[in-house]
Amino acid sequence: MVANNVPLKDFRNIGIIAHIDAGKTTTTEGILYRTGINHKIGEVRGDGDGATTDWMTQEKERGITITSAAVTCFWKGCKINIIDTPGHIDFTAEVERSLRVLDGAVVVFDGKMGVEAQTETVWRQANKYGVPRICFVNKINQIGGDFYKSLDTIHARLSKHALPIHLPIGFEKEINGVVDLVDMKAYTYSDYTDHEMVVGDIPADMLNKAKNARSLLVEAAVEADDELFERFLEEGEDSISVDELKVALRKRVLAGDFYLVTGGDGRGVMVEKVLDLVADYLPSPLEVGAIQGTNPKTGDAMERKAEDSEPLAALAFKIATDPFVGKLIFIRVYSGKLSAGSYVLNTATGAKERVGRIVRMHADKREEIDSISAGDIAAVVGLKNTFTGHTLSDVAHPITLESITFPEPPVSIAVEPKTKADQEKMGIALQRLAEEDPTFRVHTDEETNQTIMSGMGELHLDILIDRMKREFNVEANIGEPQVAYRETIRGTAKAQGKHAKQSGGRGQYGDVWIRFEPTESGEGFEWGDEIKGGVVPQEFRAPVEKGIKDTLAGGVIAGFPMIGVKATLYDGTYHDVDSSELAFNLAGVLAVKEGIPQANPVLLEPVMRVEVTTPEEFMGDVIGDLNSRRGRIEAMEDLQGGAKLVKAFVPLASMFGYTSDIRSMSQGRAASTMELAQYEEVPPNVALEIIEKRKK
Repeated sequence: MVANNVPLKDFRNIGIIAHIDAGKTTTTEGILYRTGINHKIGEVRGDGDGATTDWMTQEKERGITITSAAVTCFWKGCKINIIDTPGHIDFTAEVERSLRVLDGAVVVFDGKMGVEAQTETVWRQANKYGVPRICFVNKINQIGGDFYKSLDTIHARLSKHALPIHLPIGFEKEINGVVDLVDMKAYTYSDYTDHEMVVGDIPADMLNKAKNARSLLVEAAVEADDELFERFLEEGEDSISVDELKVALRKRVLAGDFYLVTGGDGRGVMVEKVLDLVADYLPSPLEVGAIQGTNPKTGDAMERKAEDSEPLAALAFKIATDPFVGKLIFIRVYSGKLSAGSYVLNTATGAKERVGRIVRMHADKREEIDSISAGDIAAVVGLKNTFTGHTLSDVAHPITLESITFPEPPVSIAVEPKTKADQEKMGIALQRLAEEDPTFRVHTDEETNQTIMSGMGELHLDILIDRMKREFNVEANIGEPQVAYRETIRGTAKAQGKHAKQSGGRGQYGDVWIRFEPTESGEGFEWGDEIKGGVVPQEFRAPVEKGIKDTLAGGVIAGFPMIGVKATLYDGTYHDVDSSELAFNLAGVLAVKEGIPQANPVLLEPVMRVEVTTPEEFMGDVIGDLNSRRGRIEAMEDLQGGAKLVKAFVPLASMFGYTSDIRSMSQGRAASTMELAQYEEVPPNVALEIIEKRKK
């Protein structure tokens, strides 16, 4: 490895993001090979050494990326921290937390498919965090690969502000290089695995096409600079030098709403052109600007610059269990310096923690280092109570950075240990897995005493169970997947909750009037306090809120948690001697039982946004099947290669086993993705069935 003396302006923290099977991991392998980290390119599937970043057994078997892997490489003086993220929708939280700490991204597209369902999801996530991107259209040298059609899908589905910076020379298997539109030179190779490209003149038959494409590029670039724009209008594009064009393009890319597009094969020499784009056009930590945070004591806004001299501010964005060193906390340092053996303040818990060791990660291999500076990413060993989204700061200068929010998991299964010996091991395994994965939840069902695992989808839970067996040697029996239903109210009701007991000596007295109504957002729980004149003393109001909140967690229709409810305390009475916190807590409980049934309670179910890519001949079967699952077809689109895209909203309860169903329906040629869209009201006939099942 190269010494850590790279200036901060030459750091690049980037993610490789895309739809499943677009070639993210292969592109990462190509980068590691071209930068000299690896001596050969690992295969994503098969029994060989496997891809560097797909190091988990489950990843090698399935040929997909499950966890984000971090690797560091060096290119033309730049130090590049790369995170290879998953493409499968069940692991979207991995993408979310990676984008939270990255400064730039390379979006990989399958040149045979163009923009796919999950590409749109990761693109939206990158928009959310304002991450500048460059686009790499992969696999264009394979049969069916088409750079220009893929570019059209980017324009149609993602952004019109995506322009090629390279044009491929040739088509499909005949591709043998690119035209660079900045220096107007051809870079060719005889075999895509060549070690370097030959620089030459642009082929005569491509000259006009290249000139037209360059004009569009220059026109877009000069918008970043008024002086250049005026000169361009007066003197034309020839007045703009190559260096000026590069600076202007960089400005446009860093603004986050303009994207440079290149294409090639992720295993080949074209990856060097992608690395050049990363070095030339994606931001360093200095260009991202100061990180915003708040003072944990006062709540005042604060900021920290990306400098070693500033007090420490770092964000923990991922937890991993390493068989050799225990719990690894992946952190991004935004300011200051973190040294091994030092003490830091976890502002989420308010506790001080000691940093044991700091390791630079190369997927599952580790290189120990003494310290990590502003702008860098590494993993820390020894932090006991630090989890995803926690801020680590200087003890004397605390700051809290914005945490990472994750969606609620919609799919649950019951799991029980096969033997007494498995019971204790299962508890430890589930705790460790839940620490690593913030979209995985575990709780005990109080009615049945079963352990319930909740996750983002069937594949997510399947892999967690597989990991439990292999990594923790836990054998378990697995129940049927369950849907995370919710309850809410559609109307308004007022109710009295009165708890009065007199049984010798001091009695119990609590009396409240509560108004129940739906929240505007339809989510969460809101509390309102309209008490005037102290008819309910201040110290008794919090117990009322707690009693209501705890009771709503158990629902009123079928025992599912209630969401979207606002409860307002507007009247009540108390007794000087007999009133207590417990009495008012119970009064709140009684108000819920009295009022919620009058507020038109309804059952809600998770509805998934489903996208199916299918050859045209199976289109009718796919649509008919989605309709039979209570699906609503939202749109149908044409894709490259004669394929069709069907977009629909379908209740999760109808989607279990859909992946295998659609494969058999389409002879293995159709594919689907789904993500949670929203909660919707369950039709009355279906709701009755669910309630009957719960009673049993």
